[in-house]
Amino acid sequence: MDGTEPRAGRAGTRRQAVPGGGAGTRRPYAPGGGAGAPPPGAPAGGADATAVLVGFARALRAARVDAGPDRVQALLGALALLDPAGRFDVYWAGRLTLCGSRDDLERYDRVFAAYFAERDTSGPPPRPVPPPRRRGVVRAPGALPRGATRAGPDATVPTPVRADPADVLRHRDIALLTAAEREQLRRLLAEFRPRGETRRSARRNPSRRGDVDPRRTVRELLRRGGEPARLLRHTQVERPRRIVLLVDVSGSMGPYADALLRFAHAASRGTRTEVFTIGTRLTRVTRELGHRDPDTAMAALAAAVPDWRGGTRLGELLRGFLDRWGGRGMARGAVVVLLSDGWERGDPALLAGQMRRLHRLAHRVIWANPRKARPGYAPLAAGMAAALPSVDAFVEGHSLSALERLAAVVRGADP
Repeated sequence: MDGTEPRAGRAGTRRQAVPGGGAGTRRPYAPGGGAGAPPPGAPAGGADATAVLVGFARALRAARVDAGPDRVQALLGALALLDPAGRFDVYWAGRLTLCGSRDDLERYDRVFAAYFAERDTSGPPPRPVPPPRRRGVVRAPGALPRGATRAGPDATVPTPVRADPADVLRHRDIALLTAAEREQLRRLLAEFRPRGETRRSARRNPSRRGDVDPRRTVRELLRRGGEPARLLRHTQVERPRRIVLLVDVSGSMGPYADALLRFAHAASRGTRTEVFTIGTRLTRVTRELGHRDPDTAMAALAAAVPDWRGGTRLGELLRGFLDRWGGRGMARGAVVVLLSDGWERGDPALLAGQMRRLHRLAHRVIWANPRKARPGYAPLAAGMAAALPSVDAFVEGHSLSALERLAAVVRGADP
């Protein structure tokens, strides 16, 4: 290309100076195609466009994008330096200033298309940057391979593609799913294969590489009558650490309990995984979750757990676990995962003391809280605040994507 081809949505549009502005002053964006919101300190007249952008930020917050006042101000400042006659510059200015994480990108694209669909018909929407490739992503019909270009005037016009339902479901809050979506979530959880973090054991196996094995080498020399022989080597054996899952089944965790227990069932397929339910009682359900079929395992678990949707006594139950199982070796050197919202009916000081005791025994303590993903969440509940100082990783647990990140943290990845 010779660099003279106009950008999509801006063909035939000239830069116009704001009335009263100096040379080089650019016209800010107006979603309807007219004069938009002026930069701070400019003459009045862009209040309508500012209201549109503020409304757009409000729609993003409703979609769980943290588009606060500071980011809205950054958006207005960015638009003051651009000359967007169409939607291209507004799209990128908002994407760079209003999105704070990778999960926000999909929500931003969805809200942007819906919000500005009726306000700006001057041209086609901008082509977003392709997201990182994930497992199971299929290239849309007509899409070009990476690095290829399409010639013609429609080279920058994106091809509308329907989102993969499974990929959309990964980021949905489990408590807000319909019955059909919950069934799909159960099928996806059945394919989970969480693994524990590995550790080096004292046992060594023969190997072609590694340290010299003096005993086997000397025995080989003696067998040859003192003749020179090849040095024999060995390496340390790596074994997975034990995983201990403590799943809260109290009333406040009702919308998430089924999905979390199915996650525990997927993790319990390993030989070094223990699962307990906590509520008003502590119940070991490792044997019930040993069934290969998830539905059979959940039926056996429902019959074995007597305190479904009851209260929560985290401190007392954690002390019971440590006295009966943890101190005898189950928690020693293990990765202990608590899946709970942290609501405590008992004494928070007792919970804090038992968490310190657990932290001394375990290799790592991970707490997955489904309510951590809610906007404005802070660990102010008495139980959660008392437990946090003894937690190595505090992660979310509200969606399939959050459970995937939890599995990665259990394997040893950074939270």
